Amino acid sequence: MNDFINDHHIENLLDQAKNPDPLRVREIIDKALELKGLAPEETAALLQTEDASLVEAILQAAHKIKQDIYGNRLVLFAPLYIANHCANNCLYCGFRRDNKELQRVALTMDQIKNEVRVLEREGHKRLLMLSGEHPTRSSLSYFMEAIETAYQTKTEKGGEIRRINVEIAPLEVDEYRDLKKTGIGTCVLFQETYHHATYKAMHPSGPKKDFARRLTAMHRAQEGGINDVGIGALFGLYDYKYEVLGLLLHAMQLEKDCGVGPHTISVPRLEPAFNAPTAIKPPHPVSDSDFKKLVAVIRMSVPYTGMILSTRENPALRSEVFAYGISQISAGSRTNPGGYQDDTSDRFRAAQFNLGDTRTLDEVILDISRHGHIPSFCTACYRLGRTGKDFMDLAKPGLIQKFCQTNALFTFKEYLMDYAGLQTRQAGEKLIADTLAKFYRTKRKHMAVTRLQQIEDGARDVYI
Repeated sequence: MNDFINDHHIENLLDQAKNPDPLRVREIIDKALELKGLAPEETAALLQTEDASLVEAILQAAHKIKQDIYGNRLVLFAPLYIANHCANNCLYCGFRRDNKELQRVALTMDQIKNEVRVLEREGHKRLLMLSGEHPTRSSLSYFMEAIETAYQTKTEKGGEIRRINVEIAPLEVDEYRDLKKTGIGTCVLFQETYHHATYKAMHPSGPKKDFARRLTAMHRAQEGGINDVGIGALFGLYDYKYEVLGLLLHAMQLEKDCGVGPHTISVPRLEPAFNAPTAIKPPHPVSDSDFKKLVAVIRMSVPYTGMILSTRENPALRSEVFAYGISQISAGSRTNPGGYQDDTSDRFRAAQFNLGDTRTLDEVILDISRHGHIPSFCTACYRLGRTGKDFMDLAKPGLIQKFCQTNALFTFKEYLMDYAGLQTRQAGEKLIADTLAKFYRTKRKHMAVTRLQQIEDGARDVYI
């Protein structure tokens, strides 16, 4: 498949949308509230909006859209880095090939088991597995064995991993078919930047130099039978407005060609990384206010696509941005292989990037519970086949909400029983009670209360 990103087209969209008419902006906001998404030229107008009152209206609209589709739940996961060997030389990444001072690691299967045990004993049920891109030290067969190892690893109190999403170098269709057999959930791949000249400058050597092969990887993944795919851009490499339009055009092309767009869009912001010159001084830094706006605009443009926020951001900003469209977050993260077992002060010399939120999973859950968000470890849709087009067919008429919120309560209850500290358990039990009283009626409430009691009595992995 050919490269479908046209720099000139995106730049024209932004040029034509400069100084948008306030009435037109409010019309676009009203359209977004219909939950049908936005066209690229409409998205460009929102991105070019600088008037403070209109930006506030954009943020509020995004908040309403997020509540209408996802409610007050936040899905939690942990990244599991299994190797940091890399054949690429990306100027923004600590794993880059020319970083000779990086402590290179490729975990053994026993070490991967130990990493997973640590995460399970904290309460994690969902992982994002990833590594550097290296043909031998991070081969597909090694990656697949690591997935199988993680799924097989069990601990006390029902500790287990129920869903593994993966971020892996571009593959061919038959390789994606093999990858699917391991039982993965979403396959994620970031384009990093959609601007061709910037992409070339940031990737001076290695297989990642091939813009088009990376761009079309998620098409091949879907052809290989992987229903849920994720895309993303690394904000700070180029103009954030350009990157948002690149993401939107990528999502639209996937929907046109494959029948369904991305399951998730990730919005990482460039953070410092060991011996990575571009990460230390981003060429196009994104302010906090612009970051909030871009999250809101993406939510309005692709309302049914999940949005992922990593621990690159600090706790205060993460808490604020949740309201504008984020549906999934990492927590208690480490970005160096073996970092969950060996949390030493020297871990940054093996890490991909520095963290902005270093809180434990329990500290994050306590915080988001006090802010009224339901922490969710739900994996029901994946395990019941509600993926890809089937998921979107339920999401677009708003039907998926009835599954998501209830399953979030069940997995949250399980966490509270098995892993939570006292304060978190108290806050969590109150949140569950408040949610039942506010949103549940008659038969549905009876069903939820009954199953919550089953969990209290020892049942685990309860879902609808």
